[in-house]
Amino acid sequence: MKIKPLNALTVLLMAGASYAQTNVVSTQMRPVEEAEKVRTIILKGAPDAVNFIPEDGNTYFTRMKAELGAAQGKVHATIALDGELAPVNQIGGLSDLDDLAKRLSTTREFSSSAMSLGKMGGANQRFIPLMTNTFQMVANKKALPYLPAGANINALTYVQLRDWAKAMKDATGESKLGFPAGPKGLMHRYFQASFYPSHTGGIVRTFKNADAEKAWTDFRDLWAYVNPRSTSYGFMEEPLKTGEVWVAFDHTARVLPALNDKPADFVVFPAPSGIKGRGYMPVMVGVAIPKNAADKAAAERVIDHLTKPATQAMILKEIGFFPAVKSDLSHLSPGVQMASQGMTAVFSAKDALASLLPVQLGAKNREFNKIFIDTFTRIVLRKEDVKTVLGEQGKLMDAVVKEAGAPCWAPDASSGTAVCSVQ
Repeated sequence: MKIKPLNALTVLLMAGASYAQTNVVSTQMRPVEEAEKVRTIILKGAPDAVNFIPEDGNTYFTRMKAELGAAQGKVHATIALDGELAPVNQIGGLSDLDDLAKRLSTTREFSSSAMSLGKMGGANQRFIPLMTNTFQMVANKKALPYLPAGANINALTYVQLRDWAKAMKDATGESKLGFPAGPKGLMHRYFQASFYPSHTGGIVRTFKNADAEKAWTDFRDLWAYVNPRSTSYGFMEEPLKTGEVWVAFDHTARVLPALNDKPADFVVFPAPSGIKGRGYMPVMVGVAIPKNAADKAAAERVIDHLTKPATQAMILKEIGFFPAVKSDLSHLSPGVQMASQGMTAVFSAKDALASLLPVQLGAKNREFNKIFIDTFTRIVLRKEDVKTVLGEQGKLMDAVVKEAGAPCWAPDASSGTAVCSVQ
């Protein structure tokens, strides 16, 4: 059989992918171990050979624009966060999936709110919900005796978290609270999901207000009880498993290995509340078909496979992302079921305040995230003046959001079609 040679664009976009395969570009499940599980476990049994291609979220939009510029694309389907799919949809790059959504819904039950998100504010289905997740906290049961008197772990406040961390350090001589503040950690998501919404009720508009000043001052005080190795932590699973850390915040998928390994040792619970509520970040991942996909039928077959209840349960078991389709999870491990219960507690908290992922920032997303890390570094680690730092970083944030042309997103108050700005 004669193999058609790949042209330069295809080599660039597909990194050697075969024409005979269904090519799926994904910003999710990118770590090497996760990607291998997708290829060997999640996609096992798919009707066609699938080439799973991880893509960095910061270069995703550029890649998709290049792909859409071809007369016929080589990407059959794409998996990404709803906020990453939004700019692709804005340039007319996603196919309508109304018929596919209708067919799939006859054999499986999707979350109605997730399906609604898949319309991306329009009348037509632009992505099929694939999986969802959030951030939560995990505590070793050894930490529970040090909880402040009267504290409810599922309704913890930031003041109580500080008192809890202090009590653990006073008793053990070690800082037992940990955060994923290393180079590969998701500390920026902590600030966007919990810290800012809980203390200020917003993210962009409220970035440098009086509530933010107090919050950063208090967080600098809290850091005295945080394990100093936090600035090297990427995933919190290992420090939790070793006992180096007793209490931690992270993405559910990044603590799931610890829960699976030692389910009897841990409890899970929502992040603390501040004066504005209990901030959390619902993460929605969708699968879409590019407008110029060469074989839409092949793309629909892989979407059908990925959204089967059995596959959805497997994604949760292996990757730590929760189903977008009603699935039987009773056969899964105690650790997985614990994580699922923890996520339910996060979503159902009475004072829950949802914070969406930074949307419509495109290539500016990396710069936006860096502002939070730089602010943390300067205020908490270097102990610079809070007001000065917030003023300077606020100007940078204004410039980034303005250049992206992004309107405000939740929990910030709507700006309509106007660009969001720091107040």
